Amino acid sequence: MRAFITALIAAWLALAGDARADGSPVVVELFTSQGCSSCPPADALIAELSKREDVIPLALHVDYWDYIGWKDIFADPAHTRRQKAYARAAGSRSIYTPQMVVGGQDHVVGYRPMDLAQLIEAHRGLSSPVTLTLERDGDTVTVRARSEQTFEEDVVLQIVRYEPSEEVEIKHGENAGKTLHYSNIVEVWNAVARWDGAKPLVMTLKTKDEEPIVAIIQRAGPGRILAAARLR
Repeated sequence: MRAFITALIAAWLALAGDARADGSPVVVELFTSQGCSSCPPADALIAELSKREDVIPLALHVDYWDYIGWKDIFADPAHTRRQKAYARAAGSRSIYTPQMVVGGQDHVVGYRPMDLAQLIEAHRGLSSPVTLTLERDGDTVTVRARSEQTFEEDVVLQIVRYEPSEEVEIKHGENAGKTLHYSNIVEVWNAVARWDGAKPLVMTLKTKDEEPIVAIIQRAGPGRILAAARLR
């Protein structure tokens, strides 16, 4: 019965984007681990969300589960630090897997797809002063951002590169014996510029093989994501 309900929710998440708004896509960050037995359903939701144009789902694999017998091959201590920074910004001392952060603001702990869906819809309706675009020309990507206002505190332009899809055979730990599918696996997440919004921001980046790339403008903290754009 749970599998049937999960399938219905996943289908709704995938199809809901047909009624998407014209604004910036909603960024959903999943903090996950191959060593976490509760994570595969959340990982599957990221795969479904990756089919939507109005959502940018990103899987950040953390390293603090590695000690229980299986080292996550995608884990990066930087992802753990980002999750801890979100916890501090929210006034929390705890971090979890799976945990999703929607729009840089709202947290979903555990496998709660309906709560996630409601938050995505809420963030789609938020207005932002920032317009952000990406344009590819061969191995060069140009980032352009404009703001209708200046910011009292600089916002941060971040560039994310990810692997669209991988399958991993888990040999040890809580998921031993399973072959799991992962989507939108973050490989690089770099803060590349601070911006006060007073003048348009233009930046060029080098890419390879038309790799997927995401640009995110976020309030410091980390705080609310004001705009995001993707090429894939």
